[in-house]
Amino acid sequence: MRTKLHVFKTVAYHLSFTKAAEQLYISQPAVSKAVRNLEDDYKTTFFLRHRNSIELTDNGKVFLEYVNKILNIFSEIDNQFLNEKEALPKDITFGVSSTLATYIIPKIIANFRVHYPETRFKIKSGNSEDIEVLLLNQHLDFGITEGKESHKKLQFKPFLKDEIVLVTNANNTAFKNGVITLEILQQLPIIEREFGSGTRNIIYEFLNKKGITALNTVVTLNSTEAIKNYLYNSDNYALISINAVSEDLKNNKLRIIDISDLTMERWFHFVCRTGYQSKVMDSVEKFIRNNYS
Repeated sequence: MRTKLHVFKTVAYHLSFTKAAEQLYISQPAVSKAVRNLEDDYKTTFFLRHRNSIELTDNGKVFLEYVNKILNIFSEIDNQFLNEKEALPKDITFGVSSTLATYIIPKIIANFRVHYPETRFKIKSGNSEDIEVLLLNQHLDFGITEGKESHKKLQFKPFLKDEIVLVTNANNTAFKNGVITLEILQQLPIIEREFGSGTRNIIYEFLNKKGITALNTVVTLNSTEAIKNYLYNSDNYALISINAVSEDLKNNKLRIIDISDLTMERWFHFVCRTGYQSKVMDSVEKFIRNNYS
C-alpha cells in the first residue's frame, strides 16, 4: 500500500504518468496499474484522463490530502526506528546547489533536527560547479548538485528530476489557452538570471538546441526570489525551476505557460568523491529521500 500511495502522490505532483514513471524508475504501465488499483480499491476516480493531460478529480484532491498524512507517518516511523542515531556526529557539513538550498533542503533539515536535535548543520550553497570543486578539493564530503556524471573523480546518484517552466503573474490574461510557440517565446519580455547561473546555463543549453541564442531579456537579476518578486508586480515572464514556484502555483500567485516543442528537464544528484564511503552520508541521503515531498 505504501508504494501505491507514493506512486499516486508522484503522479498527482507531476500530473503525468510518464513523468511519474521517470521519477520512480518504473514503467509507465506499472504507474497506471498502481493508480487504477487504488481507484478500484476505493471505488472512485482520482484522475480525469484527457487526450494529452490528466487532472485530479475532487475526490483525487481529497485523497491526496490523506496520502500526504499517511506518507508523513511512514516517514516518522522510518526516522524513529530505521536511522542509526549513534552514527550521526554533532556537526554535518555538505554542499547543495542554490535551487535546492533555497526551496527543498531547509524544510527537510528542519524535520531532521526534530528527530536529531543534537545535530548541527553547515550547508554550503552555490552553483554546482563550485560545489563539485569543493568536493574534489576535499573541503566537503558530499553534496547535491546538477552534475551530469561527467567527472571521473566524482560519483553521482540520481535524486530528483526538475523541470524549468515558463511562468508569469497569475493575473496576466495573455495566452488564455496556456500555450505558446518558440517564436512567441523569443518576443516576450523575459526576466533572467545573471551570467554564471547554473539554471541560466541549463536554459540556454536547451534553447541552443532549438536554434535560439538569445531571448528578449528586459531585466537581469541575481536570484530566483528576486525574479519571482518582480513577476508578482508585472506581466513579464521568466524561466524558473518548477520546485521554486510550486507554492506560488498553489497560492495562485504565478501560472505556467507551456512552450510547444520545448521541455527543459534536469536531474539533481547526490554526489561525492569516487570511492568515498560514509555512514553519515548514507544516513543523511536516506533521510532526504524519505522526507522529500
